[in-house]
Amino acid sequence: MFDLGPANPHLGERSRNARIESSLLKFLKTTGLRLRLNYGQKIFLLATIPLVVAAAAIAVLVTYQSRQLAEREIAALEAQLIAAKREEMKNYISLARTAFVNIYGRAGPDDEAAKLAVTQILAAMIYGQDGYFFVFDYEGNNLVSPRLTYLIDKNWRGLEDRNGTPITDELIKLARKGGGYHSFDWIKPSTGETARMIAYVAGLQDWKWAIGTGIFIDDVLDKVAAARAGTQARIRTTFIWIGLITLSALLTVFLTGLLITIRERRLADAKLKELTQRIFDTQEEERGRVARELHDSISQILVGARYALELARRHLNVGDDRGPGSLNKGIDGLSGAIQEVRRISRDLRPGVLDDLGLGPALKSLTEEFSARTGIETEFETVVFSNRLDKDSKIALYRIAQEALTNIERHSGASRVSLKLGGHKSGATMRIQDNGRGMENKPSRSAGQPGIGLRNMQERMEQLDGTLRILSSRSGTVIEAQVPLTHLLPPESKKKKASA
Repeated sequence: MFDLGPANPHLGERSRNARIESSLLKFLKTTGLRLRLNYGQKIFLLATIPLVVAAAAIAVLVTYQSRQLAEREIAALEAQLIAAKREEMKNYISLARTAFVNIYGRAGPDDEAAKLAVTQILAAMIYGQDGYFFVFDYEGNNLVSPRLTYLIDKNWRGLEDRNGTPITDELIKLARKGGGYHSFDWIKPSTGETARMIAYVAGLQDWKWAIGTGIFIDDVLDKVAAARAGTQARIRTTFIWIGLITLSALLTVFLTGLLITIRERRLADAKLKELTQRIFDTQEEERGRVARELHDSISQILVGARYALELARRHLNVGDDRGPGSLNKGIDGLSGAIQEVRRISRDLRPGVLDDLGLGPALKSLTEEFSARTGIETEFETVVFSNRLDKDSKIALYRIAQEALTNIERHSGASRVSLKLGGHKSGATMRIQDNGRGMENKPSRSAGQPGIGLRNMQERMEQLDGTLRILSSRSGTVIEAQVPLTHLLPPESKKKKASA
């Protein structure tokens, strides 16, 4: 028999260590499970990280493109405004030349009395707060400067603005070539401060004079600066909204929203292309119409007037008695050109439509049409209590305008009637002529009406109205109906409601 002796004291310690080790293993396993991501969370994380990055990239790209597009639009706006200013200056110079053309045409190179008379005329021709005409001779001496009189009778060769841009020398150089534009900084008479100016100068070569006028473009620069500031604000707002929408979409409709966005963007691009093309077509149509008007009427009248004035100048130079007659013909031609300009301006936007309403505007349109074409025109309107809204008035007026134009050019009609009235379903305008109708016009493919008829149809579609066209060998009827939703309540009812 062996004696086991006393129990081993290290057995209890090893047991405790085993229990502690077991507890640690359980804790580590539990913690590892909590830190480990499941499959769905991994998928969501993999999907959201690219989305956030893509959203940020899109926001930056949209901001950049918006800024670039805005800069191009602002540059185009600035170019349009400056072009308008330049055209305005050329008109001023034309008016000034008209004022002294008779004196200049009869005078010789050394006729001091004629020169004095012309300088007096130009000194008196001031316009606006800052507009005036200036004259330098080719030696650099200032002859006319009504708003800055200290310039007169002094030689200003070598004059430059604060940026070192030559002024007098460049104006004389342009005048020697016949005329042109020059931009520089100049003192603004109304404020006494230096501002940017665009000047147009023309040359009187017989007298060696540079005559010109200038327009300050600080208002144009202010508009451009305001447009740029507004664009920056809109870009910042757009950037913020993109971020907010992205965060919302990130938690809600990620996959569905992505598919919808792709589809809608494609549709929007297609519609945008279609709309852009339609805008370009409309612009070209309008430009072509105005160009035809200018070429067929004003251009020919002005050519005749110029020929008559040149003939009058030759007669007056040789002392021929036929000079005044030719001069009167030229003046009559210019009067006719002025009337044509007024007519074209009324065609583009009649003031009576805004001031008096659709009825008087249509009456004026038909009266002018009858006087111009000799076609017997009857206008009839029934006064009704409801009033048309602005869009309807413009649409009906343009339809009437287009219809009368087609009648004048194509129908060969001798009588036209235009009737306007209201009823329980809305308002109706009816235009009827006794011409040859559309059946005898060159055939078009089905579904491809003329530009004028297409414009009429589109105007009525925008108002949810209807356009009916009935044509035969005995004439054509165009009937445009505006729905009741575009009629404003009577004035009396509005007043009662407000009371």
